Parts: sequence; C-alpha cells; structure tokens
Amino acid sequence: MQKLVTKLTYNYIGLLCILGGSGLLSFTAQAQSEIDFSLDLAWDSQYISEGRNNLDDGGIAWAMASINQDNLIIYAVLGRGDQSHYIEWNFGVEYAVNFAENFEATFGYQRLEFYGAERASDNELFSTLTYSGVEWLIPAISYTYSTEAAGYFIEVSLHSPWEITDTFTVTPYVLQGFDFNYVTEEHNGANHFQFGLELGYQFTDNIYAMAHVNHSIALDDIKQQAKNEQFEDDLDQTYAGVFINWQF
Repeated sequence: MQKLVTKLTYNYIGLLCILGGSGLLSFTAQAQSEIDFSLDLAWDSQYISEGRNNLDDGGIAWAMASINQDNLIIYAVLGRGDQSHYIEWNFGVEYAVNFAENFEATFGYQRLEFYGAERASDNELFSTLTYSGVEWLIPAISYTYSTEAAGYFIEVSLHSPWEITDTFTVTPYVLQGFDFNYVTEEHNGANHFQFGLELGYQFTDNIYAMAHVNHSIALDDIKQQAKNEQFEDDLDQTYAGVFINWQF
C-alpha cells in the first residue's frame, strides 16, 4: 500500500490559515482569553496527496473538530472513503506565532492512523511560514517530516485572494511540491506542480464554506515512481471538493 498521509494540512487547514479564514486551525497569533470550538465537514472527489491518488475508487469525506485557545489548537480528524474501504484518523496539536511584522509561523505534531487494505500509522512534525505583507499575493512554505518514512516534503505556494463582496472571496493559487524520501526513496526533488481555484463564502459570523477545484501535474518524482512500478495510467490529477466550518 502506498504511504498515505493526509493533506488536510494544505487543502483545508493550511489554506484557511494562509488566508486568515475561520476554519480548523485558522488563526492569527494574537492573545486569546476565550476557548473557541470548531466543527468542520469536507468532501473531496478524490483523495489526492503529494500529487497522487491514494484510493482505488471514489473520493473521501472528512469530519473535524478542534479547540483553540491562545493560538494553541488541539484537533481530531476522521476521514472515510465514500466508495473504497478506507478510514483515517489524525490527532494533533499546532501553535502559531508572529515572529516579525507580516510573518506568521506555525509548528505542530500529529499522529496518523490508517485502516484500509493494510493497517498503518505514522507520526508527523510540520510547520508553515506565511508572509501577509501584500494582501492580494500571499506566499507560504510548508514542511512536513514523517518518522515512518524518515523523510520530508516541502510545498511552496502563492495564493491570491480577491474579495468580490464582503462575504465572497475568489482565490486562485499555484503550488510546487518537493519530495525528499517522504513518499519515495528512489528519487528526490520536484514532485508535482499544482494550480487551482477556491471560492469562499461567509454565511454568518460563525459559518464559513469553501469550494475548490485543482489540477496537479506530475513531475520527476512521480514519473520515476510510475516507471519503477510500471504504472501506465495518467499521472496528472484533477479533483474538486467542498468544505464547511462552524465555530461556536
């Protein structure tokens, strides 16, 4: 079984953190005296991570819950395939800090448990760095280290949020991924290039929804893996999803 690692960190958690949204793990490094609770539901037409489709058939649904106080977030995530026999649990903690003007860093740990054709688990250390000095162009870099693979994965992204109205935002983005023994051991370097579009709508102060469509283009790491495993299907991926967040 291919190593399965959740990309909620990018698709939902990381995206909302980058854009300053209101979903799971979305926050700014400001002192908070109250405890915030968040519930989230999401669905993707395919389970794409690191530019690869992790499931043989169908997509995946997610349910998420988090507690946030003083920029410290504790969360639990449950994923379940809608056509494939697959279940995934993530339990983690993340902390954010503003160490310079317009720069925000996050640091976290999560435990991953996989139940499918094979049973697997992993521990991950992750971090992100975001610059918000330009409102319409937000660069970010994320780093994830897997103890099981003894390797790391890096994503560099550019998001360009545009407020069409006070409640409706359109955000095109581009992303470049690099694999270093995280998914494969045979090849390190450029993994995939991805671009897409996110549509966000703030229904109320407590309810936020997002829809997204994405296209991932396979680069050397994926191509080398496909060649070694004699995999002949199309290596590029196109998928879409929806997400809704409720804070209380």
